[in-house]
Amino acid sequence: MTTTTPTTTETPTARRSWLREHSELGVSALLFLLGVLVLTDALAMNIDMGRRGPVGPRTVPLVVGTGLLVVAVLLAVDVLRGGRGEAEGGEDVDLSEPGDGRTVLLLAGVFLGFAVLIGPLGFPISGALLFWGAAYALGSHHHHRDPLIAATLSLLTYAVFDNLLGVPLPGGPLMGVL
Repeated sequence: MTTTTPTTTETPTARRSWLREHSELGVSALLFLLGVLVLTDALAMNIDMGRRGPVGPRTVPLVVGTGLLVVAVLLAVDVLRGGRGEAEGGEDVDLSEPGDGRTVLLLAGVFLGFAVLIGPLGFPISGALLFWGAAYALGSHHHHRDPLIAATLSLLTYAVFDNLLGVPLPGGPLMGVL
């Protein structure tokens, strides 16, 4: 009678199983690489040394990059200790139904149109078209009210960014009016 002794070599199936059980390590690696990228860019910044003060232009990127590294390491440690992300409960969605491709295509077209029109028309007009088109694509049935809301949102956004925050947005033909 012959008996076979089990070998201790790892099979490809066991390797795939370990990777599947520790798939969150991929997220950890991505966060780590992103943190290194942010820190590298922050440290390579050219800043005006004439400006003095406790908070400079490098502060936020350094804090964000360090935070990304810390979260990446903590996530990796948790996963290697056996921690697992909880499966999402999901929404009340019937997965057997097909996706709504029309809405996705309409939204993609609206965003593409915004990107093309922002140069010649400026932000106020192209932003109004963006908000109006997004409302239509997402199923709004208030066809008389939506353009007014879109124009108001666009003008308000333009005013906040251009006047209050000092971020210049293209004004287009309305540059002299606004």
